[in-house]
Amino acid sequence: MDHTPWTPTLTLETRTGHCRLHLEGITYGNGRDLQEAGTDLLVRLFDLAVGVRQEGYRLPSGVDPRVPDFLWEIGELALQGGDLRGRVFG
Repeated sequence: MDHTPWTPTLTLETRTGHCRLHLEGITYGNGRDLQEAGTDLLVRLFDLAVGVRQEGYRLPSGVDPRVPDFLWEIGELALQGGDLRGRVFG
């Protein structure tokens, strides 16, 4: 049995002077380069995950059913001061 934690697919869009990272079905990050887009994505993900832990979350139709567990895990990691970058980007 595989116990590797699930992580949504990451995709990258680039244009001259602009990058956008998508964490499929959850959020995105924008920046002038990959590093900046990654940081923006992590800030958005942190805010979302902490909000889910504090306020709850209703899963919209069509969203991968693993998303709430992923957000809960990210929120737990954030509250413990863990490495979000390592968890999301591997």
